[in-house]
Amino acid sequence: MFVVVGEALVDLVGQRGSRTLVAHPGGSPANVALGLARLGDEVTLMTRLGRDALGEMVAAHLRAGGVHVESGTDRSTSTSLAIATLAAGIATYDFRIEWDIDALEPLPIETRCLHTGSLATALTPGSRNVEDLMEREQRRGRVTISYDPNVRPALLGSPHHARPGIERLVGLSDVVKVSDEDLLWLYPDRRDEDVAREWLGRGPALVVVTRGGRGVHAVTANLELRRPAQPIDLVDTVGAGDSFTSGLLDGLRRADLIGGSRRAALAAVDESTLLSVVDAAALVAAITCSRPGADPPTRTEVDAAADTARSSTTATAPLGGSRGIAPPGPELEQGRQR
Repeated sequence: MFVVVGEALVDLVGQRGSRTLVAHPGGSPANVALGLARLGDEVTLMTRLGRDALGEMVAAHLRAGGVHVESGTDRSTSTSLAIATLAAGIATYDFRIEWDIDALEPLPIETRCLHTGSLATALTPGSRNVEDLMEREQRRGRVTISYDPNVRPALLGSPHHARPGIERLVGLSDVVKVSDEDLLWLYPDRRDEDVAREWLGRGPALVVVTRGGRGVHAVTANLELRRPAQPIDLVDTVGAGDSFTSGLLDGLRRADLIGGSRRAALAAVDESTLLSVVDAAALVAAITCSRPGADPPTRTEVDAAADTARSSTTATAPLGGSRGIAPPGPELEQGRQR
């Protein structure tokens, strides 16, 4: 079972220059939970929702997708909002958000993976309880800990201020997924692949960098893997990075690489297995990019698309990273031993 901890909110999405906004359930951790459930995984989302119409809409949407929602005992405030403005399919965000969550109990015994990230690990007071949970679960060693910083510069202040906390959480994690855009903001003078290797040295078994239209870079102690983005008809990028994360975690589970007892196997994953997992995650993200909002695919949709994804000649789908859309260049390689 997966447990996801973090914000659930409403994305108000509009095209640049338009006064019309469309409401979509969202929030990075909530999107990951929904993506996992639609792929057939058992998942619980621990979050905070207001006792209002928007909160009910988000909860109903998640439950309809198969997510077990635990929204805490204090639901007296309004549901948070993220205002997403689209230009050429690429989203920029403005937030109206509060994040708090009750002290988190030890995870159920059947839990194999804890995922968190984004605003839940950055905004006080709730971030303190999330970090406490990560620390406790790392000491217990029973579950795989997954983290996506999903940086929101408007809420984090300066990179200098944000880096120590993010690096501390990287050190508590087994799997880290991050976008090149996040790394560019955090480390403007460094290459993303260099940061990925440094983060790997802080403790994770696997670090994956999504690079938008340039594909994916994944590193373990023994491997570096570079893969192109999946071609798709681009509608927008809302939820693309979260869909990739859910696809990545689902793929690792299917490869029997999730759970505290499988950490050594995860760190020693072979090239063909990692390639399969990363490509499947990229396909999940690509399908999400082909329709509006954070609307991740079902297992049936992924299976149906798998045979045709490679032959598509349409635009290359960003994977929660670089804002530009560009086809993969010749520098992309299947993988190499480190």
